[in-house]
Amino acid sequence: MKHHIRHFLAVTALASALPFAAHAADVVKIGVAGPFTGANAAFGEQLWIGATGAADAINSKGGINGKKIELIKADDACEPKQAVAVANRLVDQDKVAAVVGHFCSSSTIPASEIYDDADILSMATGSTNPEVTERGLPTVTRICGRDDQQARVVAAFLANNLKTKRIAVIHDKDTYGRGVADATREEAKRLGVETVLYDGVTRGERDFNALVTKIKAADVDAVFFGGLYAEAGTLARQIREQGLTIPYVSDDGIVDPAFVTAAGGKQFAKGVYMSFPADPRTLPSSKDIVAKLTQEGKKADGFVLYAYSAVEAVAAAIAATDSVSGTELADWLKKNKVATVLGDKEWDDKGDLTVPSYVMYQWDADGNYAELAN
Repeated sequence: MKHHIRHFLAVTALASALPFAAHAADVVKIGVAGPFTGANAAFGEQLWIGATGAADAINSKGGINGKKIELIKADDACEPKQAVAVANRLVDQDKVAAVVGHFCSSSTIPASEIYDDADILSMATGSTNPEVTERGLPTVTRICGRDDQQARVVAAFLANNLKTKRIAVIHDKDTYGRGVADATREEAKRLGVETVLYDGVTRGERDFNALVTKIKAADVDAVFFGGLYAEAGTLARQIREQGLTIPYVSDDGIVDPAFVTAAGGKQFAKGVYMSFPADPRTLPSSKDIVAKLTQEGKKADGFVLYAYSAVEAVAAAIAATDSVSGTELADWLKKNKVATVLGDKEWDDKGDLTVPSYVMYQWDADGNYAELAN
């Protein structure tokens, strides 16, 4: 009797597992990791809009080799410990085939080690710190540029366009913010621009008046801030409130309307410069996608199209190799050109884009940013 009961339970368990197994075989799970909560949640929203847009478009055409893409949202809040936790979840519980993300370099660096150990491809969306791809991990790639590439453009703008000789370099003490600040300081020095004040702020702080007093006393020609929009906006407002009218320059961490909000309004964001790759919204390859997103009431700002492009690239690699080995997928990407919403993309042996195309932008009186003419 016990044998029959065990047999019945086994058959029942097998039958109940079949729909799940069939479902699992019909989908390709891709994690989308980034800050969906916390001070930098606006970037998480950008990633999700882009990733879901790409997944929907690919699924409408039959998916990847007949399998539909299923996106798994993974909120790291731009916190390294939380990033490690969600990375382990994506690997052990969700069984993802690849990960688009993370966003912050401080999250990407520890999380990518977990993906690499599990032989899962990861493609960072906004992580520009060189260490992301300098560790020799074969499964790690990114769809954005690097701090050293970004810094060359910023420093040249400070030296040649703004004609600065003395600058203050401020950062948010995070892997990304400090990394881009240090790279900019070094590149500016090479171009004859002296950093006479170098300081950091803590994420979450909102009173930088003492720092602004130090900036005024340093008698600088411009301020460069390395970090994200929450602190960048607050510092911009307090600099203006203390009467300083010198140029304020930042990085791609402020490429979201949330920067205007953090600055306390358009009047404080007006005139601020930032670096970011050439506006992806104006590319011929993105025209139809931008129009579709606009029709759906969604913006294509910031990193939206980068997440879209990342999903396209990951899908192309899986379709071409019919593999879920991160090493094989990354190796294919490093040897093949991929047509994406951002145009054709290619990666070098480290997993970096061969052409990052950084340019300078400026925020206007209407709270919008536009690329500066060369």
